Amino acid sequence: MAAASFAGAAASRPTLCIFSKHMAQFGYDDLGKKAKEIGFEGVDLTVRARGHVEPEKAATDMPRAVEAIRAAGLSVPMITTGLLKADEPAARPTLSTAAKLKIPFWKPGYYKYPKLETAGSVEQAVAAVKPQIAGLVAMSKEYGLTCGFHNHSGDYVGAAVWDTRDLIANLDPKSVGYYLDPAHATIEGGLAGWRITMNLVAPRLKMVALKDFYWSKAKGETKLNWCPMGEGMVDWPKVFANLRAANFTGPLTLHVEYDTKDELASIAKDFEFVKKHVAAAWA
Repeated sequence: MAAASFAGAAASRPTLCIFSKHMAQFGYDDLGKKAKEIGFEGVDLTVRARGHVEPEKAATDMPRAVEAIRAAGLSVPMITTGLLKADEPAARPTLSTAAKLKIPFWKPGYYKYPKLETAGSVEQAVAAVKPQIAGLVAMSKEYGLTCGFHNHSGDYVGAAVWDTRDLIANLDPKSVGYYLDPAHATIEGGLAGWRITMNLVAPRLKMVALKDFYWSKAKGETKLNWCPMGEGMVDWPKVFANLRAANFTGPLTLHVEYDTKDELASIAKDFEFVKKHVAAAWA
């Protein structure tokens, strides 16, 4: 596949990245080359268990991965980790190495609500998570990095976004903000909830994840289905218009969560969709 051209200065619009999870079959050298061939400008590198970089090897393997990706002509504007506490053995090596490599953004792991149906459990869970994320953000700030909290749908802390707001409200906006996922926001708030979410996160928006979905119902069961970009329920023209209005210039990371027989072809097709909408919004 030939590299797709993209008009417009990268500094004035988001960097289009591929989530390296979806190129797990490639080593460091081929990861960058394949992403470049499709047309991506950057890679969101997994630095977590079973990722491209195992967390216990962050100090040695992350530089190797980043060097190879950059040698292919791509940037590494963010890493995705599984970090939940600052006292984890992998926390300091991961963040300090990211800082040395001048990777500005990173994503922590996921916290869950253990007992959603129990009165007061949500507040208790948020209270328990608050010192954990605060510790990670303090370490992140020490190294000059920026943490983005992802709004994963389901029984995850952050799904409602209001809970994330409570977690980070008193933390340095330069050191922590939101990693917005419009699809997960639409899953949790299909009518106006996702629009409220975008309005809420705009002042502290750091990164954006891109994927699409639709609901189906068969035999009385409602099912969530991931699908190619533009074939689902996310209102992409409004999403990209809102991102442009917020002057968002951070990483836009493409995720391909649906089943496909040819993952690279699906990635390329979804990339073309994203490229078209970014070009229109940032024209």
